[in-house]
Amino acid sequence: MSSTRFLTGITTSGTPHLGNYVGSIRPSVRASLRADVESFYFLADYHALIKIDEPARIQRSTLEIAASWLAAGLDPERVVFYRQSDVPEIPELTWLLTCVIGKGVLNRAHAYKAAVDKNTAAGIDPESDVSAGLFMYPVLMGADILMFNAHKVPVGRDQVQHIEMARDMAHSFNHRYGDHFVPPEAEIEDNVATLPGLDGRKMSKSYDNTIPLFAPRAQLKKLIASIVTDSRAPGEPKDTEGSALFQIYQAFATPEESSTLRQAYADGIAWSDAKQIVFERIDDEIAPLREVYQALLDDPARIESILRAGAAKARHIATPFMGRLRQAVGLRDLRTQSSKAVKSVKSALPVFKQYRENDGQFYFKLLDTDGRLLLQSTGFASPKVAGQTIATLQTQGASTLNELKEQLQWGPDVQTQDIAAALQALLDAKTK
Repeated sequence: MSSTRFLTGITTSGTPHLGNYVGSIRPSVRASLRADVESFYFLADYHALIKIDEPARIQRSTLEIAASWLAAGLDPERVVFYRQSDVPEIPELTWLLTCVIGKGVLNRAHAYKAAVDKNTAAGIDPESDVSAGLFMYPVLMGADILMFNAHKVPVGRDQVQHIEMARDMAHSFNHRYGDHFVPPEAEIEDNVATLPGLDGRKMSKSYDNTIPLFAPRAQLKKLIASIVTDSRAPGEPKDTEGSALFQIYQAFATPEESSTLRQAYADGIAWSDAKQIVFERIDDEIAPLREVYQALLDDPARIESILRAGAAKARHIATPFMGRLRQAVGLRDLRTQSSKAVKSVKSALPVFKQYRENDGQFYFKLLDTDGRLLLQSTGFASPKVAGQTIATLQTQGASTLNELKEQLQWGPDVQTQDIAAALQALLDAKTK
């Protein structure tokens, strides 16, 4: 049976909270049990360096996150579970990918643009406090994914752009050096809950509104009691819509239990009673895991051993693959040149990429060999029509640009002759 490779990483920048558990840890552990899936889970400690400059905090977070995954049921014998920094091939691949991705692509990365926009709005240097690490984050993420040729990467919609960039890197490298990478696909997690925090906003360390996943029972009860609710008194009907308390409960309860609490809201349950119900339901699920978690925290040598064993499994794949990539780009043993002819590689070609956006419409774009955006389509209701439009451009070339101009937008600083040249290169490749 062929398997699909899934890859998931979590940045070691803090203590895991209920939102991490519901949104990532729990569904990933369940997915790892599927017979048709090959799962890779890693602790993204290189990524943590981008935003955390406290060594002890990164070390502690690595311990806590590893213990959380294991306590939640992740079986290191079934999966490849490793620490990112234990696989030196990943930063080496990052450099190879840096050499094939266009700077213009990275300029459009959401995190980088947000930092620049924030500085611009504040009236200071747009690049102030923007590290090269933040700018290069998408390339390191691309290396994480492409090193193991993951087919699927479970992400929220805010991370889809990074997967698109990883695909661009794969295509650019493959066009230059032959087929080595599988272009990954984003596995959109629309069915995974996003938990609200204590104040009703998304549960996030950035908002300081989190509930630690393995908080002691007494602390868990106190935190749930502090969840913001409205001022309606006992006996007054209450709305489940927009209720952070109810949303958190739903993430742990069965449909029947949620229905019962929804009726209790309508009947005017007191907030204190509702919070007690929520606390008991969450603690029922977390309490058995809490004991395992604490035992793991108390035995860091065990976790270190598990991570090193996982790194060995990861490097069993990464080391020979990196050797092939080094050979492909020309980082070779000089003695091989006299006895073997250098294998010719595929000439770099522009590429069309078709995708679906949050609005449900289908789009495509044309990228040149450096990953620069040449052409961007407007939205199509049907993927078939989008594909047919691509086919028209590929077979008829620049002659059809005027006919399709209402459905096309030129990339920044792109001239018509740039697009015409790219389309002609694709046409020439097909007719060879």
